[in-house]
Amino acid sequence: MKEARREFLGVEEMNGPLMVVRGVPGVGYDELVEIRAQDGSLRHGKVLEVSHEAILVQIFEGSTGINPKQTRVRFFGKPLEIPLSESMLGRVFNGVGKPIDGMGEVVPEVERNVNGEPLNPVVRAYPREYIQTGISAIDLMNTLIRGQKLPIFSAAGLPHNLLAAQIAAQAKLPGEEAGNFVVVFAAMGIKYDDASFFIQRFEESGAKGNVILFLNLASDPPIERIITPRVALTVAEYLAYEKGKHVLVVMTDMTNYCEALREIANARGEVPARKGFPGYMYSDLATLYERAGRVKGRQGSITQVPILTMPNDDITHPVPDLTGYITEGQIVLSRELHAKGIYPPIDILPSLSRLMKDSIGKGYTRDDHPHLFMQLYASYARVKEVRSIAFIVGEEELSPIDKAYLKFGEVFEREFIGQSNFEDRSMEQSLAKAWEILSLLPRSELTSMKPEEIETYYKPPAEENSQERLMEEDRAL
Repeated sequence: MKEARREFLGVEEMNGPLMVVRGVPGVGYDELVEIRAQDGSLRHGKVLEVSHEAILVQIFEGSTGINPKQTRVRFFGKPLEIPLSESMLGRVFNGVGKPIDGMGEVVPEVERNVNGEPLNPVVRAYPREYIQTGISAIDLMNTLIRGQKLPIFSAAGLPHNLLAAQIAAQAKLPGEEAGNFVVVFAAMGIKYDDASFFIQRFEESGAKGNVILFLNLASDPPIERIITPRVALTVAEYLAYEKGKHVLVVMTDMTNYCEALREIANARGEVPARKGFPGYMYSDLATLYERAGRVKGRQGSITQVPILTMPNDDITHPVPDLTGYITEGQIVLSRELHAKGIYPPIDILPSLSRLMKDSIGKGYTRDDHPHLFMQLYASYARVKEVRSIAFIVGEEELSPIDKAYLKFGEVFEREFIGQSNFEDRSMEQSLAKAWEILSLLPRSELTSMKPEEIETYYKPPAEENSQERLMEEDRAL
């Protein structure tokens, strides 16, 4: 660390992670601060507010055990920076970028401000090409595109951590660029056993050497939670725009991040907005999410998969609500599917990837992908309708065609949406699985498919002809 710009003895006031220092001229906003307690221990922080009378400082490690009158404060003429190097791959860091894997400090190639630099929209390139996650419900139905930000909306008790680890372990680029792909994984406010699970999962899958892991535990100070995604995204920007890599950033749990933001805002005495969150939470989240994308003239890209838990399963809660405004779609997890024992419990109907339409089909995945996706979506929506009718009149009163939809829905949920948390399906396997299940329906129901696509891929079961006759008789009646 560079030599301190100035040092002062004594602190005016302490309030949780906040510290007020008076009589310090020439200090700038967001400036890095070093706090030396009376026992010699060092802590760090940053300047939050500057006025003629006082300076407000956030302490990253918390203020427990600090004697205000005997504390020395050093101000540096720069914001918080972290050392960056490709050697960070395969390493584990805490929430502020300090190594915790026992492998020593990072030898930096360069240092960067963790707040990043906003991208001018003029230099942004439109996201293209997909990232294969190995999960059929994402790859086929909600395709993740390079440069996209696609959040996962979960809830308490649902396996979002398991899904996050699976995506990070299995994600890859198809074709020749497969070796130019890395994952930055940022976990915020998680329990110790979850942190151990993430490390173990990446080691078992063999993906650890391609992952940079940042872990902020629930026991860590809330201010560290604010820094963690910024540190992770700074590393991602370095790898993407200076090293030419395609980077997937997985961030979990953004609700913990927002609650830390609320806690600090309340400690500062700010006027709260919806549900006590600060009024600037939208712009704060945007400064994180908008760091994803592709830049014209640069080879690399940053793709984000932020994961958040919806309090009380409420999708209108401020955190998912504001996230939905900023990002390009959402993947929604279903408590109903989870109760059926289906993993991953991805609810197809409310889920959406807004950028997939221009990056699937001929030249990207396969010619029939766009029509197959729409046909599966429409057929599954019909399943929901038929189940509602069956609940009222009973399944035995349904027509043969409605019974076929019930069978399709059951198999679709169990065999297409459902898969093992270690099962890594290629795009070709997902497409084949989709056609296999879609073939449970009669040809006449495949209204979104082209005749040549049906001729090529449709393989009905042996009893399909007899089913067709029954359904034709049903229509005639």
